[in-house]
Amino acid sequence: MKGKNSWVLLLMLLSGIVLGGFIGNLADGIVGLSWLNFGQSFGLNDPLVLNFGILVITFGLSIRITMASIIGVIIAILTYRML
Repeated sequence: MKGKNSWVLLLMLLSGIVLGGFIGNLADGIVGLSWLNFGQSFGLNDPLVLNFGILVITFGLSIRITMASIIGVIIAILTYRML
């Protein structure tokens, strides 16, 4: 663990989430693989808007966790441990 960088782990985890979500969306139309897109969304449904007259700031965050993104995270962690 001495030579491993935590930024590499973070980058690999984010890559696993993004690629897993992408694969889950692609597998949505396929009958045998549609379970990969099963998941839950959480976050702000309507964005929070702060209006200061001159400046308007909008905050919003929505996260969707799918089975494919969980598998992507597991693969990213296993890959990181093999490095």
